[in-house]
Amino acid sequence: MEIGFIFFAMTVGITCSVGHLGYAALITLGVCIIHLALHILHFGEQKSEEKELRITIPENLDYREIFDDIFERYTEKRQLVSVKTTNMGSMYELTYHMQLALPDQEKQMMDEIRCRNGNLTVICGRRDYSPLEEL
Repeated sequence: MEIGFIFFAMTVGITCSVGHLGYAALITLGVCIIHLALHILHFGEQKSEEKELRITIPENLDYREIFDDIFERYTEKRQLVSVKTTNMGSMYELTYHMQLALPDQEKQMMDEIRCRNGNLTVICGRRDYSPLEEL
């Protein structure tokens, strides 16, 4: 969108510099109407925000299915992205990408996960996209 405004400003500037102020006003009005319509229609916006959830669990827990029932209640979709060992191999850090069914129930989900993982670290935040994923 930003690059579109740069080209728009260049077009209006060049049109004004050659003395066609009426055309510049028409171009400005047209671009404003298009931008307003796209804003009202929420064109290009994501329907819901994906979150990244990182959970630390002790090494003696089987991480494959331990949180499945919680995720069934609170998420629409989820994917286990990575598992890594931490604390000199005595703990696992699980990273999930997920979409919450009801964003206002994020705290309840995190509380249930904390009860299950022995009150170890649970981090839930905005998911960062790599440039390739955005395409």
